[in-house]
Amino acid sequence: MLTRLSIRNIVLIEALDLEFAGGLGVLTGETGAGKSILLDALGLVLGNRADSGLVRAGEDRASATASFEFAALPKAIRALLDDAEVQIEPGEPLILKRQLRADGGSKAFVNDQSVGVALLRELGGHLVELHGQHDDRGLVNPRGHRALLDRYARADVAGVEEAWRSWRAAGGALEEARRRIAQASADQDLLLAYLAELSALAPEGGEEDTLAEARAAMQKGERLSDDLAALQHLWAGSEGALAQLRGAARRLDRIAGEHPLLAEALAALDRAVIEASEAEDRIAHAVEALAHDPQALDRIETRLFELRAAARKHGCTVDELPDRMLVMRAALDAIESGAEEVAGLEQAEAAAAELFRSRAGELHAARIAAAARLDEAVAAELAPLKLDAARFRTAVTELPEERWGPQGTDTVEFLISTNPGADFAPLAKIASGGELSRFILALKVALAEEGGAATVIFDEIDRGVGGAVASAIGERLARLAEGGQLLAVTHSPQVAARGGQHYVIAKSSEGTVTRTSVALLDAPGRQEEIARMLSGAEITAEARAQADRLLERV
Repeated sequence: MLTRLSIRNIVLIEALDLEFAGGLGVLTGETGAGKSILLDALGLVLGNRADSGLVRAGEDRASATASFEFAALPKAIRALLDDAEVQIEPGEPLILKRQLRADGGSKAFVNDQSVGVALLRELGGHLVELHGQHDDRGLVNPRGHRALLDRYARADVAGVEEAWRSWRAAGGALEEARRRIAQASADQDLLLAYLAELSALAPEGGEEDTLAEARAAMQKGERLSDDLAALQHLWAGSEGALAQLRGAARRLDRIAGEHPLLAEALAALDRAVIEASEAEDRIAHAVEALAHDPQALDRIETRLFELRAAARKHGCTVDELPDRMLVMRAALDAIESGAEEVAGLEQAEAAAAELFRSRAGELHAARIAAAARLDEAVAAELAPLKLDAARFRTAVTELPEERWGPQGTDTVEFLISTNPGADFAPLAKIASGGELSRFILALKVALAEEGGAATVIFDEIDRGVGGAVASAIGERLARLAEGGQLLAVTHSPQVAARGGQHYVIAKSSEGTVTRTSVALLDAPGRQEEIARMLSGAEITAEARAQADRLLERV
């Protein structure tokens, strides 16, 4: 609930810090004192459009800060904060702040962390529910009526949502299978031709690299063939270098014993013969490895061309061709087994559809029954609120199948008729400002809704009524505030007397400077303010006595 509101330099408010508690809090004051400024400041915190006209004259900037405290942070609010990556410790109050510059620029903060104004607006929908003379949100907006009725009915909407998702998933799988099989069937002849071509080609993984290496080796052998032939000629034969080395070694061997140096020379020559023999072997192996066979080279190049041409044709690499063949075989197999697959998916889709229709039907019946109960409950509230000529109806309308969704097959709207014989129409189009507020109050009392906003505010719900009607409004506001928090801006002493907290809003002037202030009243102050509301400018003893009677009555 709202625990604190701090305002700086907004219109006529220079500096204001208000503390709030649970239950019913009332705000009173003379007309023009500035009650709307409080709501404008709170609206600024809750993400309303920034209007530079709110900045107090002569100031550069204004700000409004609202603190909310909860026993446990609601899941919806926690989810919004998590999505925005806003950190808030358990037990820590939720503090929303909006700064506004005189040039119209603004900044938003949640617990001193900079955020977008959109987050304030989203959080505001869960924190404060405001009903006023020109309310176009909350209970007036038809988009929320279905959820309100479902909460009132305690309906199993989650089961319907689950069935809807299952039906959509089954339908999606069926459509995808049909599309895939239809596409494969249309391409069947082409697939068969492609698969026949690739089967004849028989590509293998890694084949391109092997062929490319072989071709490169052959091309290198062709380039080196003259040099290799010359080397073999120098090495081979009776006149070759190796033969001469061996001859020299044999001759040296006969005289090596004659001198140590000759023996050393023989050893070196033997090593040379060994190294030369190894060189001869390696040259021979190189000649073999780099052998140039024009026909083999032609076969390799032809194979490479065919493989690469096939890869370009199918938009893949050569190494991916075997996998493409598997995909083609799978597509052809799917054509053969497609009828069986589609039949199975059709059965699954039909079962999911039947489950959704069954659950949606149960939800529809629950809504119809709840609508009748809600109509009765609202009707019982209308007469005490001076709306005895009005009628209320909860319209539950079944939608065509193309408009079904996760919330079922219905649309829900609250309708009213304010005069006998008049047609039913939406709340906002029929009711005047005062009637609309009282209809909303009747609905709130009848719904006794759970899961609404943490704080509810009624702005001058009692406009244009008095006496017993004002007393009925006050009694219902107090009842709604039990276990929660409700703030009411009121001109009615009967409503003000019901408040657990009473704030008075006053305007004062010093020369050319005008200020608005707000004060929390004690018991004597409440008596005096209610007496003023009863008697006007001059507070009489009779008015004070009547104020005492009102306060004692509650």
